[in-house]
Amino acid sequence: MRLAELSERSGVPTATIKYYLRERLLPPGERITATTSEYGEEHLRRLRLVRSLIQVGRMPVATAREVLEAAEDESLSQNTRMGAAVWALPHGPEPDEDDPHAARAREQVDTVLRRMDWSHGQELGDTSPAYRMLVAAIASLDRLGYPHDTEHLVVHARLAGELAVADLDLVETYDTPPERIEAVVALTVLYEPVLLSLRRLAQTEESGRRFAE
Repeated sequence: MRLAELSERSGVPTATIKYYLRERLLPPGERITATTSEYGEEHLRRLRLVRSLIQVGRMPVATAREVLEAAEDESLSQNTRMGAAVWALPHGPEPDEDDPHAARAREQVDTVLRRMDWSHGQELGDTSPAYRMLVAAIASLDRLGYPHDTEHLVVHARLAGELAVADLDLVETYDTPPERIEAVVALTVLYEPVLLSLRRLAQTEESGRRFAE
């Protein structure tokens, strides 16, 4: 297909496709003439992944390029490829290392990981953006005096574990590593508002059951 058809089928403006080509996010098409190239189905699939990283995942172009390189590196495991994409997503605030609440929170996070027997999380520790985000969140609870006992956190961790199984079951329905990376990015970002909404709706139901006159 020509560039105009690629744009029409993908829903990506031609100017944006040209930008992706210049930034090496999209491989060049097959040159037909000095000014014309043809593109195939692989370009459509790549455009979906690029849009997932940049538009859904809000990654900078340079970061998206690194994720794409990892996605195509067959020497890396599938876990590493998908992990590179998720780690590149925007995360929450970083913990303040000078804050004593952060030190206590880090100890509590480590305790929760041990209780859950999450060996990968224990191994990665502070290198993981999600680990640091959890430390910062628990430190805020501690600082403001809200409950954050380990037993309560373990309940949330168990629910998160069940969600992770459902998420990865869905990701495995996609055939190729690039498709799975696209899925894990899109599902991570797009399902987080779904989870937040469902939690609030569930709280409304439980509050009504307990407290409604």
